[in-house]
Amino acid sequence: MIVGAHVPSEDPLGAASILETGCIQLFVGDPQSWKKPAPRADAERLRASDVDIYVHAPYLINVASPNNRVRIPSRKILAGALESAEAIGAAAVIVHAGHAEDGINRGFRRWRKVFEELECSVPIFIENTAGGTNAMGRNIDVLAELWGHLEDFDVGFCFDTCHAHAAGEDLGDAVQRARRATGRIDLMHANSSRDAPGTGADRHANFADGTMDPDQIAVMVAASGAPAVICETPWPSIANDVEFLREKLSRPL
Repeated sequence: MIVGAHVPSEDPLGAASILETGCIQLFVGDPQSWKKPAPRADAERLRASDVDIYVHAPYLINVASPNNRVRIPSRKILAGALESAEAIGAAAVIVHAGHAEDGINRGFRRWRKVFEELECSVPIFIENTAGGTNAMGRNIDVLAELWGHLEDFDVGFCFDTCHAHAAGEDLGDAVQRARRATGRIDLMHANSSRDAPGTGADRHANFADGTMDPDQIAVMVAASGAPAVICETPWPSIANDVEFLREKLSRPL
């Protein structure tokens, strides 16, 4: 398993060199903006690099929303993120599952419509989320239903340890249940949490500072069977988290 990190967008390959990793995640634009990402000046360098690149889609995206002024722009900026990811040779785009204020069953249909209309060579990995009412990915049983609605499509899954903790899932078997629900885990996000379990708060923390047992995080990562894991913890201590995981994953857990 490759251990990598979410890196600043300004010089992602430089950050990869500092962390001595062959796997990174980045934003291709402002994560809090509805604007289409501008073409990257370093696109050719990124494409030519032997570093595996994952793109995290903007946080504003909620394709499950019943609100046209949220759902339609969400589809557009997801398409923009996919286009930018394709330009830099990214392995996948990770997007939060979102929520449907009018009920998850309608949210399932809206997610299906995304894949029915999708035209891009870059895979989408849907990520579990920390909280929210009528959330499409907070609870693993709902994820199982979502995947049932998307069974006609090749959908990837990204499991976030902090989000599962914040959602109140039993971390002892959460990874195994998520694998059964989605078929496989394509990418892990290894993060501790600033908050107690079940709070629904999506606030990442470094392993040494968070409320989660670092050893349990490592066990969850190892159990995932994913080809790569990304730390999304605060800089500069993220380097310690990357090294911790490397050391733990280098021997049986």
